[in-house]
Amino acid sequence: MSVCDFSATSIDGQDVPLSMFRGRVLLIVNVASRCGFTPQYEGLESLYRKYKEQGFTVLGFPCNQFGSQEPGSETEIKNFCDAQFGITFPLFAKIEVNGPQAHPLYKYLTKAKPGILGTAKIKWNFTKFLVDRDGVPLRRYAPKHQPSAIDEEIRRALEEPRS
Repeated sequence: MSVCDFSATSIDGQDVPLSMFRGRVLLIVNVASRCGFTPQYEGLESLYRKYKEQGFTVLGFPCNQFGSQEPGSETEIKNFCDAQFGITFPLFAKIEVNGPQAHPLYKYLTKAKPGILGTAKIKWNFTKFLVDRDGVPLRRYAPKHQPSAIDEEIRRALEEPRS
């Protein structure tokens, strides 16, 4: 099993098979517009622009499960991301990342790369998962982990030969 086995709904309402990202290193992030970590959008976009031509993509999944910090509609989220941060990486429809209604992708990611003390639960917005070109999760990062601090690991993942 890999990330490529899942699909998700884009922020524009289209079904997106994540297999379309096979061959790309991914950084999958649950995002929110009204969070103390929201300024990380800038760093995520910076990483995307820096490495996209080398085969890197950020995938943003809005989530309202943490302090109701993503209350808007998909249109409002998209407009906010465009106006405030000029986001060009793919954004998806709002999902849940914890609990019985958690998106299957997040059920997979949290099982593959549990957090501190082996807990699968996502603790807050802007938890990040680095995924290799074959869709295999490499590492999980806490929300406070700044996107710029992942730069070197992204570069190394891009240099790894495919299996």
